Parts: sequence; structure tokens; C-alpha cells
Amino acid sequence: MAIAASPLSPDQQPGPTPGDSYVQSFARGLEVIRSFSAQSPQQTLSEVAARSGLTRAGARRILLTLQTLGYVVSDGKYFSLTPRILDLGFAYLSSMPIWNLAEPAMENLAEAVRESCSAAVLDGTDIVYVLRVSTHKIMSITLGVGSRLPAYCTSLGRVLLAAMPEEQAMARLIASRPEALTRHTITDLDALRQKLAQTRKQGWCLVNQELEEGLVSMAAPIQDRLGRTVAALNISGQANRTSAKVMQDSMLPSLLAAAQTISRLLSVQRN
Repeated sequence: MAIAASPLSPDQQPGPTPGDSYVQSFARGLEVIRSFSAQSPQQTLSEVAARSGLTRAGARRILLTLQTLGYVVSDGKYFSLTPRILDLGFAYLSSMPIWNLAEPAMENLAEAVRESCSAAVLDGTDIVYVLRVSTHKIMSITLGVGSRLPAYCTSLGRVLLAAMPEEQAMARLIASRPEALTRHTITDLDALRQKLAQTRKQGWCLVNQELEEGLVSMAAPIQDRLGRTVAALNISGQANRTSAKVMQDSMLPSLLAAAQTISRLLSVQRN
């Protein structure tokens, strides 16, 4: 089953309500930006209003503001985002030196195991890709920086969830409303709890074809100098080329070493 990866998705956790510390117009502007995706790269005013839950007048004001600032362009009928919108995402990436430290280690890992390598962080019930080194096309969709996938059925997500207190991790699993994306996907909450406990105990996670048929991935935590998991690192491959057993037996040491290298560099950098 193909998974739709969108660059942005609303957090499923309860959100704030308008008040002295909540700027509703700014929140609405973000909803307008979120309405654009790989599936809807160009939209009419009516489509933007419908997808962002705004009136046409409200959506029009925000779109014209974004257009004035250079984040949106229009041909008179359709609106689309401009490359300047990347400034918002790269502001996060450039403010986090971990990604500059991680890239060389990830490139070395991908070259050593000849499989794609990714780093991600947890955002609500999803993982968000922050860095990728791709050696093969491993999924039916194209993943890039900013792409999101469900945490419950990904190796990156389970590593990040396992690093949280159990009650918090279970709350996110419940909010995820797990559904079967393949015949292998684990959706039972007790079974997922056990998977997180296993991940927490062994310090890594392997997911075999739960996100997409034929996709095998294995992840390990990236930790800061205080031992807190701040991101996760994984390698992914096709089951018909690299079975789950082969990946675990031959690639786990390299994955763990790369994660430890990045963690060590992060610790030194922040001291």
C-alpha cells in the first residue's frame, strides 16, 4: 500500500485556544501554508479556503500577504508556494548543528552498507525527516527533508517513542489511531507497547514491512551529552535485496557505530 508523505501535517495533540498568548491570524497563516502539499501544489482560492478551514475572504487576505512577502505566487487563478518557503524549514536545520555533524557520518554509513540512510525527529505522532542520504529508491513515494510518516510503524518512530516515558509514548500511540498499512503492520496497542519495551531494552529497532510491503528498516538513537535521545538514525532497504535477518546480522554494528559517532560529536560540540 502506498503511503502519502506530506511535508507538513497538524499535530494530533490538543492545541491552544485563542488568548493573550495566541495569535490567531498567524495560526491561520500557517494553516494556509500547510494546505499546500505534493498532492496539491497549486490551488485556487476556494481550494485553499476549504483545506485550511477559512472563509474565502480570510484565505484571500492571507494569500495576498504571503504573496507580498514572496512566499506565494499566483497566475491569477492558481496559487503555489515559492522556494522562499524553504527558509522557514532551513531556519530550523541551520539552528541545529547536529545535522552538520551527522551528514558525513551518514554518508559513510550509507556507503558502507550500500543502503539508504535517514535521520528524523519526533513531532506529535509523526516522524519528520531532517536529513537523508539515498542510495536506492526504497519506497513507492519520494521522501525528502520535511517529509512525515507515522511513528508507530517506522523504526525511527519506535526508537523515538521508546525514549519517552511509557505513559507519554502510549498517549501518542493512542492519538495515532494505528491502522494496518500492510498485512505486517502491528496495530494492537499492547503489542506496540511490547515493541517499544524491546526497543528500549536493546537500544535499537527493526521494522519489517510494516510501513510498506518490501521495505525493511533498522534504527538507533542519537543522544546528546546528557543521554537524551534527540533524533534517530536508520538504514532502509528492500526485502528482496536485503532481508531483515541479513540487515540485522551484517549492518547493525555499522548503524550503532554511526549513531554513537554522531552522539559523541554532538556531545563534544555542545561542551
